[in-house]
Amino acid sequence: MWKIGNTEIKGKVLLAPMAGYTSFGYRKFMEKFGVDVTVTEMVSDMGLLYGNRETTEYLSFSKSDVPVGVQIFGFEPKNLAKAAEIVIKKVPFISFIDVNMGCPVPKVTRNGAGSALLKNPKLCGEIIREIRKVTDLPVTAKIRLGWDDKNINFLEVINELENAGVAMIGIHARTTKQLYYGEPRYDLLKDIRKKMNVPLVISGNIFTLDDAKNAIDITGADAVMVARGGVGNPTLIKQINQYYEDGSIIPDATFDEQVEYCLELARLLIEEKGEEKAMRVYRSMAPKFFKGIPEVKKLNSRLASELVSYDSLVEIINDYKSRHYDDF
Repeated sequence: MWKIGNTEIKGKVLLAPMAGYTSFGYRKFMEKFGVDVTVTEMVSDMGLLYGNRETTEYLSFSKSDVPVGVQIFGFEPKNLAKAAEIVIKKVPFISFIDVNMGCPVPKVTRNGAGSALLKNPKLCGEIIREIRKVTDLPVTAKIRLGWDDKNINFLEVINELENAGVAMIGIHARTTKQLYYGEPRYDLLKDIRKKMNVPLVISGNIFTLDDAKNAIDITGADAVMVARGGVGNPTLIKQINQYYEDGSIIPDATFDEQVEYCLELARLLIEEKGEEKAMRVYRSMAPKFFKGIPEVKKLNSRLASELVSYDSLVEIINDYKSRHYDDF
């Protein structure tokens, strides 16, 4: 058991914030598989300050059964603090504010936000201090190893964040320049938790139970942050938590179970976004449920080009099953 502020967290899985994925419907779906903490898609501080409709929609969700944090991004401490105040007014039931200091995408970093903040560790600490002035909620941060191989400075950043009163730190075990490619450098984070005073959540290529075990064993982290590895494979959440609860290993989901999960998530997204918008999103998400099956490219092609409604999703899947029934 570990804590974010005074909130006790029993398990080992935090659902990572992912732009385009971790909307309320997706978070609600993943809660059923045992995620212990969820975080929203990253929310722009200036979008909140200017009252941008699309930005404020990220805060349109109801109370959850598990602790949920809102992740904000920006680069100016006082603006981030003002954004945090807006967040708390709109969703007063959240458990913490998370600051994105780890997004490597150029459209974010070129403006000085995301992992560009790692270039200035003192600024990282100042941001946490400013936000803590306006709220009693825990303030957490997600970072990376550093900007590139010549500028790996996570220890300095951690020190500044801890001195500023951060409640938890998430570390993605890559540099900004790596984006999401190449192997995460867990070797650089060996036993890092022993050097920290706050909980550590680790991320980077957590696609299997063995990946999670390896990351925790090397770093000593309190939990893992599951991102892309859980999209289309929600059983991974159960597998990780069950293993750390009693040492048992839950088998991978069957094809029929994956179909059931795929349809369930589709229904939740339709409920949240409306059918047309949800199915546009689902053209890239639905194929994640069917990795490694026979003739998957043909199925993916149909999902990408023919998916326009829930009924069309059911039709495409049923047609595939009728053609490949004997393969399962």
